[in-house]
Amino acid sequence: MSDSPRPAALSFSEFEPLSSAAWQARIARDLKGADPADLRWETPDGLTLEPFYHREALAALGELPAPQVRQRQRTAPNSWRNLPTVLVPAGNEGRAAIDHAARALQGGADGAHFDLAEPETFDLGYLAATLPLDSAILGFTVCRQPEEFALRLLDAAGNAPLRGFLRYSPGPSTLPDDYAMQTHALLRCLQLTRHLPEFFPLAINAAFFGNRGATPVQQLAYSLSIAVSFLDNLTAHDLDIDATAVAAALHFHVSIGPSYFTEIAKLRALRRLWATVLHAFGVRPEVAATLRIHATTSSWTQTTLDPYTNMLRVTTEAMSAVLGGADSISVTPYDSLYAEPSEFSARIARNVPVILREEAYLDRVADPAAGSYFIETLTDQLAREAWALLQQTEAAGGFLVTRGKVMESIRLKTLDEFRRIATGEQVIVGTNRFQNLHEQFSFDPKRLLRSRSFDSTRAAYPSEVLRLATAMHFIRKELKKKKAAVVLLGTDTIQQIYDSFVRLLPAEQRPAMSELPAKGDLSLLFSSPEEATLMSARPEQFQQFADFVRNRPDDSEEDGEQLQHEAPVLLACDLPTMQDAVKYFGFKEFTVSGYSTDDVLARLQGR
Repeated sequence: MSDSPRPAALSFSEFEPLSSAAWQARIARDLKGADPADLRWETPDGLTLEPFYHREALAALGELPAPQVRQRQRTAPNSWRNLPTVLVPAGNEGRAAIDHAARALQGGADGAHFDLAEPETFDLGYLAATLPLDSAILGFTVCRQPEEFALRLLDAAGNAPLRGFLRYSPGPSTLPDDYAMQTHALLRCLQLTRHLPEFFPLAINAAFFGNRGATPVQQLAYSLSIAVSFLDNLTAHDLDIDATAVAAALHFHVSIGPSYFTEIAKLRALRRLWATVLHAFGVRPEVAATLRIHATTSSWTQTTLDPYTNMLRVTTEAMSAVLGGADSISVTPYDSLYAEPSEFSARIARNVPVILREEAYLDRVADPAAGSYFIETLTDQLAREAWALLQQTEAAGGFLVTRGKVMESIRLKTLDEFRRIATGEQVIVGTNRFQNLHEQFSFDPKRLLRSRSFDSTRAAYPSEVLRLATAMHFIRKELKKKKAAVVLLGTDTIQQIYDSFVRLLPAEQRPAMSELPAKGDLSLLFSSPEEATLMSARPEQFQQFADFVRNRPDDSEEDGEQLQHEAPVLLACDLPTMQDAVKYFGFKEFTVSGYSTDDVLARLQGR
């Protein structure tokens, strides 16, 4: 209104403004002669971050960046939504999951994200009868036939104005561009939901990269490259579907890691780059302002060791998502890696966004990070580097053509991170630093290692699997069972184990590894009642070995599960058979001169 009083500009006239030179002088004085340049650090992307930023940092960006204002359906300036993820396993109609979502809505959630193993059996009629479709935000991840699910969903919803999203994700082992085989199905999903402006049927699975250790620049560039493929391949002029229609139906699924400020900048850079991509396709700027981002806390950083630290991780990750501009958030329960969903852990996860909104008031400002010297600079750096990598990827043919090279570039980054974790350069609290040496596991390590669902793509996996297998080894020694087991640690793990072991020894006692395994060899732990031996083998050697052992009589495991070949895997058998098989198939042993395997394992575990 024209007669509304204007807010007065904030002024702190009682404080004299300080120049950058004055701040630098104070920093130099506090460092007592040390070089301030030594406080710089590099991100995994190679970006150099300064220990100090001042107003000149914004001037260096050119014109002052404008706050990121998004078009929203609500009056709140930052109306992000709390959407707990509910897993619906195979052989389940999902009624218990729907009831869980209903209780979550009563407990402060704004909706739910259903991850469906068998979408064709999910009871959408019960969902429509149980949940308030006119107000709840509902997301669905389906692994097949997304168009048939969309048709069933619309039929069950009737005239309800659905709000939420649909994500087609063929499975955990598939790449995020496998949608290419479902172009017709996704076009059909878009057609079916065009009358629902707040339901987004096309998803870019950027979380795929983040949950496999990709750097922020890689996550931005490769997910945008997939978005370019959508804009190129899903337009159909005979169906009146152009780039604008595709862009309006798209949303991004992004994982948020623990690097607090970097993750804030990553989401802000995504919005900036999305506007640039759409400009290249001739799409109006206001369409870019409607981009929806669904953020999940990262599985890459979750741990099974000292799992309560996961509560702290997901809290900072959720804060980064909110401050970075996510539209909806799913917080992962702290025990999701090893336990069935429980009301307690689900409630803790659901309450993290509730606290951020109801007690920290993080929904009151549209772009809280706007104007920060550091975050604006970091946003600009990430955007520039990601744009350069996106251009490089597109020049080589786009993600669909270069995905082999893309995945190799991510693998190299993850190996470097594994190395930093093994050497202690990168700390994971409770896993490679400040371990609880007397931790009692609330799960069966053997069952977990044999489970196909145990996530082996995480940063802490090599350290965890060694710790769990070592615990089993010491238990087996104490019980003196005449059994043996081989635990598959993954590829290129022995070098990381060796680095971790050597780091803990005095310099004069550091031994040399007798023989390094070849690149790509599998790392194995052979545990018997008397000793544990680290070994390596070529993948085909291990496959033959696994087939051989699997055909032997079962070692009376009470769970009776089928042995699996993929990592993580635990193969157990009677000791003579296992010893003969190891010898016959020629596994290479990892030996450290002057130290027994028990010495290595005990020192690694702090015993």
